[in-house]
Amino acid sequence: MKKSSKKQKVTFYDMFWLFIFGSIFGWIYEVLFSLIVHHIFINHSALVIGPFNVCYGICACALTFLLYRYKDKGYLPLFGISFFLGSILEYIMSWGMELVLGFSSWDYSDMFLNINGRVCLVMSCLWGLLGIVWIKWIYPPIEKLIRKIPEKLGHKLVVIISIFLVLDLALTISAGIRAKECAKGIPPHNAYERFLDKTFNEEYLYNMFNNHWSD
Repeated sequence: MKKSSKKQKVTFYDMFWLFIFGSIFGWIYEVLFSLIVHHIFINHSALVIGPFNVCYGICACALTFLLYRYKDKGYLPLFGISFFLGSILEYIMSWGMELVLGFSSWDYSDMFLNINGRVCLVMSCLWGLLGIVWIKWIYPPIEKLIRKIPEKLGHKLVVIISIFLVLDLALTISAGIRAKECAKGIPPHNAYERFLDKTFNEEYLYNMFNNHWSD
């Protein structure tokens, strides 16, 4: 019995890898959606380097934490929990992105039953379906994959990737600030700003944040 209850625990180590897998999965999902529906490539990453849709990474962790105990239950309760949890997290992510970066990369103001343009009924329903797909079909093989990572190597990678993500976030924030300055005609003051103008410029950010970064 003790072994069984211990197995039900999801550790910080597990959550970290779920965040990475979820962020990458979300990026792939959004890119494919844009290609299929709009026939254009949009880099739906929240960070300027790497395929990291952070919103999905956070939701993957939250969905796993809350749905793990219900993973053997029916689809309806899973849909309901995912519907509300995904909506709350999407709202918080939109607000948080606006607070930290000065913009949100999505706006549902023209969608039916939306709340401040941050969440809407259609996307909430998609979160409900995504929760079912995640905990029933996507999470189990990812869990097995995490268990196959050698423990020593896994913990070293957690530290390395964490440092990279922090630096990536700092670069993303500075790129957004510099791009807005560039749009106002302010010239670069140093080599770093010239690097940003050349690499993570307005065109790059327009594609990445679906034009909302400059609102």
